[in-house]
Amino acid sequence: MAKKELIPAKQEKAHERIRNYRTELADYRQTLERVKKDREQSQTASNRAELLGRRPHHTQTPENPYAQSSLAQNSAFAPKNPQALSFGTAPQDYSRETHALREQSFMASTNSALDEYLERGRAVLGDLGDQRDMLKGTQKKLYSVGTTLGISGDTIRMVERRARQDKWIFWAGVVIFFGFCWLVIHYLR
Repeated sequence: MAKKELIPAKQEKAHERIRNYRTELADYRQTLERVKKDREQSQTASNRAELLGRRPHHTQTPENPYAQSSLAQNSAFAPKNPQALSFGTAPQDYSRETHALREQSFMASTNSALDEYLERGRAVLGDLGDQRDMLKGTQKKLYSVGTTLGISGDTIRMVERRARQDKWIFWAGVVIFFGFCWLVIHYLR
């Protein structure tokens, strides 16, 4: 557009804006890359510190990783009072109990979420059925009004044929959409 400008002053001003835009864009891209690198480095450092900070390097892995050791008692992740978690079992079983409790709560929350999704699906399906019935009734009323007004049968048949074509187009779009979603999920995993 700047090249098509007839007035030289406006043309020069447009070229100057383009140059400024390009330099600002390059600066923003450099800043974005620098921020991305800084964030990636800090994330890597925090992940590394978390991973390596879980256990001192000078200790060896015991033959039985579930054995109660002084390291597990001094761990930041171990509960302060292992007896509090014990339900009549030995204190060394607290990790197994916590994992079982965590798994049970996860399964319960997943089950309730799935029930909620199913209930929503049933409600949507019921609403769609009601809408279909209402549209069928409206279609019958329109046909009766059309015949009263004198619309020919050819026109009504043409409208019905167009409705069938629209239905095929809709379902083809649904199939293409789900195919695209499957491709995205399949190739981006």
